[in-house]
Amino acid sequence: MTGESCGLFEYGHRACGGCAAAMAARTILDAAGKDTIIVSATGCMEVFSTPYPETAWKVPWIHSLFENNSAVASGIVASLKKQGRKEKVIALGGDGATFDIGILCLSGAFERGHDFVYICYDNEAYMNTGIQRSGATPYDASTTTSPAGKCSTGNRRPKKDLPMILAAHGAPYVATASVAYLPDLKKKVEKAIATEGPCYLQVHAPCCTGWGFEGEKTMTIGKLAIETGLWVNYEMEDGKVTRVKKVVRKPVEVYLKEQRRFRHLFKPKLNETEIAKIQAVADRNAERFGIDIKLKK
Repeated sequence: MTGESCGLFEYGHRACGGCAAAMAARTILDAAGKDTIIVSATGCMEVFSTPYPETAWKVPWIHSLFENNSAVASGIVASLKKQGRKEKVIALGGDGATFDIGILCLSGAFERGHDFVYICYDNEAYMNTGIQRSGATPYDASTTTSPAGKCSTGNRRPKKDLPMILAAHGAPYVATASVAYLPDLKKKVEKAIATEGPCYLQVHAPCCTGWGFEGEKTMTIGKLAIETGLWVNYEMEDGKVTRVKKVVRKPVEVYLKEQRRFRHLFKPKLNETEIAKIQAVADRNAERFGIDIKLKK
């Protein structure tokens, strides 16, 4: 690697142009600082950032299996405590490693109260292994295991509400964020690190390859998810929602039509029935979290 440093997450990695996960990694380390140990599950971030013998990480970094990064993080926390050391521990995983394959170890670590931060970069499918559906895949998205076609309009299941599941474990701090608002992400990482006990942060990470948009639109797509109400940025402390980003909402079509994974809803003709179902998801989010800004007439 040559040239000036870009901080604790170095450039020269193999991520796609416009990769939201890479943006998230850099911001996370900017917030956490050098006295941090990263535990990274198998997935996109592990593959593009550490092709042997290279690494983009300028802090201690440990590769776990797909399913056990929370267990590895728990062991590191226990070891540091025994040694009287103060390094921060952050476990990173994609939605596949977090929502599905790793949820057993994640649940156990939070139930036991280990003092670390778990951060999920949520790109809403198994992107590294072929764009298969995960528990984080939104309704009607087309993936290789929930393909849209004559007999299907894509994924038929709702997105799993993992932040609420972990809040129910007694986590003192749970939050959602987006790479579209990096300063907000940084503040939430700092807050999670400063909070004693197991904390969870879920970061919306639009994937240009898996979702089907040009890499320069990553931030635009991320903002549209929030502006339509299909993604909500909020914080929970001790099980209660304490802060929510409010927006003047746009119709969900403006978000959906920008992505190849939803193009079957517009071609060969507009599928008003299915789009109405997705709009209903956004409307429920708006009502649940109170995100609507009402304009003065």
